[in-house]
Amino acid sequence: MQNLLLPLALAAFVVMPAWAQPAASGSSAFMPAYATETDGPLSLAAALELAMRASPDIAVAAREVDALEGSVRQAGIIPNPSIGASQEDTQRAARTRTVQLNVPIELGGKRAARITAAERGRDASAIELAGKRSEIRAVVTAAFYDLVTAQERYRLAQASVELAKRATNAASRRVLAGKVSPVEETRARVAEAGGRVELVQAASDVQVARKRLAATWGSPSPRFERAVDQVEALPALPALDDLTQRLQQAPSLARARIEVDRRQALVRVERSRQIPDVIFSIGARRDEQLGRNQAIVGVSIPIPLFDRNQGNVLESLRRTDKARDELVATEVRLNTELAQAHGRLGAARQEADLLRQEILPGAQSAYDAATKGFELGKFSFLEVLDAQRTFFQAKSQYLRALSETHRAAADIDRLVGTPYAPQSSATNPQEK
Repeated sequence: MQNLLLPLALAAFVVMPAWAQPAASGSSAFMPAYATETDGPLSLAAALELAMRASPDIAVAAREVDALEGSVRQAGIIPNPSIGASQEDTQRAARTRTVQLNVPIELGGKRAARITAAERGRDASAIELAGKRSEIRAVVTAAFYDLVTAQERYRLAQASVELAKRATNAASRRVLAGKVSPVEETRARVAEAGGRVELVQAASDVQVARKRLAATWGSPSPRFERAVDQVEALPALPALDDLTQRLQQAPSLARARIEVDRRQALVRVERSRQIPDVIFSIGARRDEQLGRNQAIVGVSIPIPLFDRNQGNVLESLRRTDKARDELVATEVRLNTELAQAHGRLGAARQEADLLRQEILPGAQSAYDAATKGFELGKFSFLEVLDAQRTFFQAKSQYLRALSETHRAAADIDRLVGTPYAPQSSATNPQEK
């Protein structure tokens, strides 16, 4: 038996090419780097860096790319040979022993088709990773400006409480002087209590916004002190046609195109399987009656009489058609969402400009005049309270408009895939 196995082992070594052996496993393609969050103020650039380096969602997408490298490697490996042994007759003198090595040979371009399909799957995963980075960037931007806006609302609520205290003190002095009814003081104290309630709510909103932002880089408890940025620096509004052209390179569309290519590659895989493989056999037989060894060479070819893989070919063709339809649907959906986001950004910018240029200055002036007049005894507290409510409502509406501009800009960033335009110059009232 040893005399039979030795030549077979040498034959297996000869027919097995070097590239068929599995390559040594390398290091992972993605090693998450957990960024250190600072304790001081946090800028948008720092928040984006933290999220890009330590986002759990990005880590998951990167691991998928790393895993699909294995599928590409596996697709390039040729089938394993098989070895068989048999014995005829149980009597030693008439015994015949056969050892045979069977080597499958793939025909029809099966290996090349498998590799192409696996590579398209890996490419799709890589584009998915790029899209996830773009999505996280948009989420971080929106969460960052939500926090900045919440901080502004908190500052506004603090100013409201301080002003309410001044009004309460003024009302108390006027009541002691006998100039107004004690009802005025009661109303002032009620307004002050309402301002304190709004301050508590604003503080809670700030904490929620801080945690939402920190969650983008996987931190359960934020360490940074506050978000710092010019909230009144509005994002620019580029032309919709320019954005539509850039949308053609968006990760979502690229992912849909790669899916069409992958499905077409899978069609080639299924069609290659319609061609049967050849099994080449080589071996040796020991005939005890003849007292000699005999070489065995053979070829085995399956006959595709019934199973021609026609069902799998049809399925792959229909799934290719489905991928093409999904590409068209994705393009329509992205163009619709882009137009909506562009419209939201334009409307929010107009609202913010109108509030800043026309409404806020008038409301501020009326409130300052009413407060000063009340302290001089010229206006009632109800007039002060009404002016205060009008001013702070306008200010809150202005902050909501600013927040909406940054949210719309973040949505455009997510759809296009890259930051589409720098921010426009600051629209701070003092700079106009």
